[in-house]
Amino acid sequence: MEKFFDQVDKLGPDFKTRLSDAIQLESVVTKVEEKKEMAESLKKQLSEFGANAQLYDPKDGLPPIVYAHYNTDQHDTKKTILVYGHYDVQPAGDGWSPDIPPFQLTEGERKDKKPCYFGRGSTDDKSPVLAWLNMLQAHKAARVAVPVNIRFLFEGMEESGSKGLPNFIKNTDEGKALFANVDAACISDNYWLGAGKPCLTYGLRGIAYFKATVTARQNPLHSGIYGGTVYEPLTDLITLLSKLVDNKGNIKVPGMLDDVPPVTEEEKKGYECIDFQMSDLEAAIGNKSYIYDDRIETLQHRWRWPSLSIHGIFGADSSAESTTAIAPEVTAKFSIRTVPNMKTDKIKNQVTKYLTEEFKKLNSKSQLTIDMTENGEYWVTDSKHKNFEAGKQATQTIWGVRPDLTREGGSIPVALDIQEGLGKDSQGNQKSLMLLPIGTALDGAHGPDENIPIKNYTKGTKLLGAYLHHFANAN
Repeated sequence: MEKFFDQVDKLGPDFKTRLSDAIQLESVVTKVEEKKEMAESLKKQLSEFGANAQLYDPKDGLPPIVYAHYNTDQHDTKKTILVYGHYDVQPAGDGWSPDIPPFQLTEGERKDKKPCYFGRGSTDDKSPVLAWLNMLQAHKAARVAVPVNIRFLFEGMEESGSKGLPNFIKNTDEGKALFANVDAACISDNYWLGAGKPCLTYGLRGIAYFKATVTARQNPLHSGIYGGTVYEPLTDLITLLSKLVDNKGNIKVPGMLDDVPPVTEEEKKGYECIDFQMSDLEAAIGNKSYIYDDRIETLQHRWRWPSLSIHGIFGADSSAESTTAIAPEVTAKFSIRTVPNMKTDKIKNQVTKYLTEEFKKLNSKSQLTIDMTENGEYWVTDSKHKNFEAGKQATQTIWGVRPDLTREGGSIPVALDIQEGLGKDSQGNQKSLMLLPIGTALDGAHGPDENIPIKNYTKGTKLLGAYLHHFANAN
């Protein structure tokens, strides 16, 4: 590994250029050509480093899926790891600092004084994806063989529900071949719990995303003429939203917690040893607007209890002007983050039944429609698997500490599809998927001034390579 590490240090300028080129490609959901260009770039670079890389067209206007077989042992006596990542990013959004263009790599210093690379996608998920390419380049430059066979799977729809990828994994010859004889899988698409200590992640919450629409008529009305004489959709909708969740985060939908198991004593002990303080949360959110003062209670509500968040209303006037129109149709967006053993089909029925009943109580002459527009189930796995042991050893090698074992509040719906695609080993045990993050909680993923600490980008490349070396030697 030392020869590989030395080359990582020497190749820093190349790695920066690779990330800069990737950030300049605005691979957001609306930029179809930029997504295709990003996919082509990944295919080209994988091929240059010796992988058999291909693009799969999922049709329906979806961007290409990049997949590759990197065989260092043609006789398949080496172990095989499947690697997943995504090359699409969130739109730029508002709030970026004037001197930090979203789609241009900018080197600077963030609020915690760490030197970093700014740019949309810098931590979610272009740096982790490119760190795998960096790893291949450094091994090649060091003339050190990559110690395992690798299967690469990079998609361009993760930020939009991974449309097309489950079908590729389950129903195509290319997808089935990619997963054949794989020993374990690794995703690097999440973050450390704070900004100082690495972690390995063995669980994710799922998501059920809803849109509720109240419709009264086709045209806006003047409130001075019609106010007080007609049912107003926005008033009905806000009343309904108040029935979903209170300001302490308690979900009001009946039966929502029925399938959630209680916290066990073993779980409680696991929380006690995790390196997390309320000051970490304060640093991440920028103030003390948290609900719980206790760090363990906060972690439990972040990982192992469901949450319901209201994201916005459209159809009403959102300008700063003093307008007086009554909106004829308005839609609210809200989501529920799910945990074991909740199922999104059941949640859909519970939410639809509850809101329909509450709407009837309003005796409004408007109409209500409710749709679950996106969903993904929770994922949890055995953190005692040798895959995680390799991750622990790699973290110790690179960062000098044993990582925390965490679950995460966010969702990667395709994680469950990958877990199922791996299947079981010869002893009938489920093969392991592990999340191995290189970014931190202060990177600003999905927000303005997104960044990756330069140290994390460099050491992240070393971490991924060290993980493969440790996994190759695992019993």
